[in-house]
Amino acid sequence: MTPTNDAADGLRVVVCGATGNVGTSVIAELLRHDEVAEVRGIARRPAQPASPKVTVTTADVARSDVRPLLRGADVVIHLAWLFQPTRHPAVTWENNVIGAIRVFEAAAAENVKAIVYASSVAAYSAADPDRHVDESWSTDGWGAAAYPREKAYVERWLDGFEARHPAVRVVRMRPGFIFKRTSATSQRRLFGGPFVPGRLARPQRLPVVPRIPGLSVQVVHTDDVAAAYVAAALGSARGAFNLGSEPAVDSDFLADYCDARCVAVPSRLVTAVLGIAWRCRLVPATPGLFDTVMHLPLLDSTRAREELSWNPREPRAVLDEFLDGLRAGAGAPTQPLAPDSPQRRLHEVRTGIGEHDT
Repeated sequence: MTPTNDAADGLRVVVCGATGNVGTSVIAELLRHDEVAEVRGIARRPAQPASPKVTVTTADVARSDVRPLLRGADVVIHLAWLFQPTRHPAVTWENNVIGAIRVFEAAAAENVKAIVYASSVAAYSAADPDRHVDESWSTDGWGAAAYPREKAYVERWLDGFEARHPAVRVVRMRPGFIFKRTSATSQRRLFGGPFVPGRLARPQRLPVVPRIPGLSVQVVHTDDVAAAYVAAALGSARGAFNLGSEPAVDSDFLADYCDARCVAVPSRLVTAVLGIAWRCRLVPATPGLFDTVMHLPLLDSTRAREELSWNPREPRAVLDEFLDGLRAGAGAPTQPLAPDSPQRRLHEVRTGIGEHDT
């Protein structure tokens, strides 16, 4: 792809991972800003552009030559990430770590001024589950699953990259759990699998919810995360930003949300059950992911609120929208966000649960 705009015409932004949960919202947010002249999406699967300002190129960041796709860009927002196949971590490592490194090195070679990288709360080292940590907390991850290991490795690699390329403005976004209505089916495929009955996702029908000691997470709406990414991309921010909403979602929150009572459930029992389901190929997410969640800190998002004017919606509204999407089998017109159907669920089973990138 050849750049088409002079710098005077506006900003040129490349979005790697343009067709997923966050990528689709980031592009929509970029299009709301008049100073953005051109958005170049990069995705592993073909997709139709959302606007005349947008082009989408099919490329694999782990294997394709991405330098021409970054040439002339002002900012790269790197979101490309694989959660599956969880049974083949070498595949996710190649995309998530090697692919990210290739994009960052290409950006430096092409004199891109700024990189915004999608890190995660999972990059953080373990902490008391009720403790809010700021961006100075250690990012050594949790070794029980590939996802936190990969996020932590890229954080360490970026430390060296920033030292070698001080002229490149690097921003690391560390969000909590990211949901929107049109991501519901995709996230069901990635983490729950084909046997999760989406139509039954009705909180008011749950008489009890498990009280799991230490389970406390923050959920954020994808559009709110996208707003923070774009604010960082178009501004002058550097460094890391936590993105977590309040209050945290724990057992008491869920009991109130579902109008249900709590029943104590040991976390070891949940891990054991998930382990059996994993070994029986009933779920795609490894028990190590649950173990990771149990060790995540809560995020102090003061910096994002103050420097990016970030104001996320409350988690109840996020959950309402996500569960509505889960019941409806909602999706979007990109392959990663494809809506639910019996045929797609059968395909998940046929191709091996946890075996393939769905």
